[in-house]
Amino acid sequence: MTEFLASLTLGLVQGITEFLPVSSSGHLALLQQLFGIKDAALAYDLILHSATMLATILYFGRDILRLLAQWLGGFVSKEGRGSEGWTTGWAVLAGTVVTALVAFPMKPLMERAMGVPWMVGGGLLVTALLLWYGSALPARRVGRPLSVAGGAFVGLVQGIATMPGISRSGSTIVSGMRTGLSAPEAFRFSFLLSLPAIAGATLLELMALLKTPEGFSALPSGWQLGASIAFLSGFLSLVLLRKLVTLGRWRPFSVYCAAVGLLSIVLSLWR
Repeated sequence: MTEFLASLTLGLVQGITEFLPVSSSGHLALLQQLFGIKDAALAYDLILHSATMLATILYFGRDILRLLAQWLGGFVSKEGRGSEGWTTGWAVLAGTVVTALVAFPMKPLMERAMGVPWMVGGGLLVTALLLWYGSALPARRVGRPLSVAGGAFVGLVQGIATMPGISRSGSTIVSGMRTGLSAPEAFRFSFLLSLPAIAGATLLELMALLKTPEGFSALPSGWQLGASIAFLSGFLSLVLLRKLVTLGRWRPFSVYCAAVGLLSIVLSLWR
């Protein structure tokens, strides 16, 4: 497969797996090794993550602006402190802080696990169990209101989900539903909470990239189209995932993650 087609394939896989509960990091790492995209791996990974982050911002754009305005209004009026945006804003901040406190100490282990197939496979098995459990939770249309404590709990789960093979979207949506949130609210909060985490991780990747001699000069051919495909497929994946979450359709993803996880472990032990 040519480098151009490899770029398009990576863009498509990033867009789909970033939001569907199947762990995008493991899929991208395997495909980059398969296609031999090594020198540009960090730069292209940065661009693809930025593309899917833009898709998230576009999808939730109205919610983000409305909730942000309400949160800022809470600093100037008592009525604003009773708004949805006030609670959501503090829940996102609490979840982000907890995510950072959990994820940063785990970074060395996470980087080591990326190169160990049986550890990635173990993470996928954890995802499979979480999704199977999520399928048993009621897909409520109306649930408990979001709280700062609930946001911190989902942030804790998000921090643990930095381990390769553990789906960030799947684990945070399931944990949100476990706290009593409705399925649509758990879906929305999961991705609102993801934005600071992804932005922070992207910034760290950019700083690491700027320290390398080649920088962005070694990007594979077709990277612009690959990024566009990541953006478009990511947006469509969000639309699809919201419908699946509302209907409680987790089990096909659970079976898929279990199969890939077991295969990774078996092949690792065989070698």
